[in-house]
Amino acid sequence: MMPEDIIIKPIITEKSSSGLSEGKYTFKVAKKATKVQIANAVQTLFNVKVINVNTMMVKGKEKRVGANTGKRPDWKKAIVTIDTNPSESTYLTKGGKEIKVDKKYKDSIDEFMGA
Repeated sequence: MMPEDIIIKPIITEKSSSGLSEGKYTFKVAKKATKVQIANAVQTLFNVKVINVNTMMVKGKEKRVGANTGKRPDWKKAIVTIDTNPSESTYLTKGGKEIKVDKKYKDSIDEFMGA
């Protein structure tokens, strides 16, 4: 699956907006997407470092129009926690040489609130 197919849209509610200060962003995602696929999609699309992904299935509500009843579809929600203070990371190679990873990550998702 492509990252554009995994992340469907952001969910902007009062509860999800309160988590923005902690680096928690809420998305509607594809039903068959795994946590690893969701993390990779968010990292690719928004250039942020993902720390944690929590997913849940949301059951569709029963709706009624006149005498007819129907059901809205079930969907999957993901709460993605990003690193709000990204720093350079270093690691040692086999020869004992220290290498710095200089990949630049953003500390927030600017596109989330329509900015």
